[in-house]
Amino acid sequence: MKILHLLLRLDLRRLILALTIVSVLITLANSFYATYQVQRELLINNTLEANRVYAAKLAETTDTFLKSAQTQLKYSAALLAGQMDDEQALLAEARRLHRQTESFNSVVIVNADAIIMATSPETLQIKGVKLTSPNARQSLNAKQPLITDPFLSPAGNYLISISHPIFAPDGRYLGYMAGTIYLQGENILNLLLGQHHYKDGSYLYVVDRNGVLIYHMDQHRVGEKVTDNPVIDAVIRNQSGADNLINSRGSDMLAGFAPVPRAGWGVVAQRPKSATLAELDKQIQAVFIKILPLTLLTLLFIWFSALLISRPLWQLARNAREMDQQHAQDRILAISSWYFESAQLKRAILKGVGLLNDKITQLNTDSHTDPMTALYNRRGMQKVLDYYQEIQQHFAIIALDIDHFKGVNDSYGHDVGDQVIKSLAQLMQKNARKVDALCRSGGEEFIILLPDTNAQVAEGIAERLRHHVAQHEMPEAGHVTISLGVAYWPGDTTGINEALKMADRALYQAKQQGRNQTLVASAPAA
Repeated sequence: MKILHLLLRLDLRRLILALTIVSVLITLANSFYATYQVQRELLINNTLEANRVYAAKLAETTDTFLKSAQTQLKYSAALLAGQMDDEQALLAEARRLHRQTESFNSVVIVNADAIIMATSPETLQIKGVKLTSPNARQSLNAKQPLITDPFLSPAGNYLISISHPIFAPDGRYLGYMAGTIYLQGENILNLLLGQHHYKDGSYLYVVDRNGVLIYHMDQHRVGEKVTDNPVIDAVIRNQSGADNLINSRGSDMLAGFAPVPRAGWGVVAQRPKSATLAELDKQIQAVFIKILPLTLLTLLFIWFSALLISRPLWQLARNAREMDQQHAQDRILAISSWYFESAQLKRAILKGVGLLNDKITQLNTDSHTDPMTALYNRRGMQKVLDYYQEIQQHFAIIALDIDHFKGVNDSYGHDVGDQVIKSLAQLMQKNARKVDALCRSGGEEFIILLPDTNAQVAEGIAERLRHHVAQHEMPEAGHVTISLGVAYWPGDTTGINEALKMADRALYQAKQQGRNQTLVASAPAA
């Protein structure tokens, strides 16, 4: 009875306000939730793909190094085939191979009786030592080129060995020559991979075929065998890909992985999911702050509308109680119709909610990413430029577009033209560094921003991209070319827009001079 009595006391204005506020808040919350989920999935998928491509690139680099190292050892082994009894020749070749490159921490020559005949550096003091442990005798027993599993050397170093057998001209096995990489200390893996970790918690590591860490930015973990890790299980099965996993330290990571086929190793690049989503949280908060004034204005407008709409109905109710009084009919006729006012109420609510939804839709679609290419759009590019100007970050600019793109559209249709644009964007991503900002500035026009890069280096990058594009066969359209203009902003107080104009002018000159070429702006921005 109390609830019924309370409902009877509610007037139309309070009901309208209550229903409208609830509707607006639900719509606002639903829109924010949908926006957050879509952007979250996009960020996660982009990070997974970026880590996969990054791991593949580093795996390829490592595989190339191993191939080069094996080639050097093969050459030395051939030289020593007839000199295994000449200690001076063995020592000289070991020194040459060790000092000529920075590939190995040490070089050893072992005869068929497992005795170390020569070493470089000689400070290891293991000449004449006989290898006895099964791990140390891996290369001796293999009698073929081998990249060993990690083991403890006679000198007490935890290492891997890259070896090549030595055979006499008559086919007799004489021993082997090996270059070693010390896993705990300065080594070639540190040189190749050590610079690739970031302050946001991103890092990479390398495991051998048994899941043992042979490179990690935390050297105390080198030699640790990692178990119950699906990424490591996949990569040592010679698979590549990306996955979201909880690592051995309990952190939620977005990992990309790729194998090093020559050694049976796996390279894993990963970034904390929290670091990936941190920027999204900031964006959603910024959107909320920007939309809050409009939401408050909308609610104020609804309250005022409810007051105006309820007044005629209140007048109708009051006059309904006075139907028996004189002139009551005239007063009712003077009041606006119920149905008309009901329609106005509905229109006001829909207008308020419509304004809010339009704003939310606009915020959803006004993202920083071009939907066709997944590169920055002009707004995203401007955000990057504003940041560079704020921190006075010097950078190079590459402006490029597709030569005769109108001919592609005219000959093959706009669908093929879109595929050409997408393929060019993919080539740009493959040739870009992690820190570079790739932007689609409009149509077939693109901008690449390269921080900490001068014009000469940017010209080389632009030329490499131009060659890759010219050699790449586009879907249905065949081969296309691009023209590029390069400029440089020194990070001073001068305007960035002038540097952008210089890059555009250099691009225009490249087109005027025959296309399919790169031109550097004649002078830095003044």
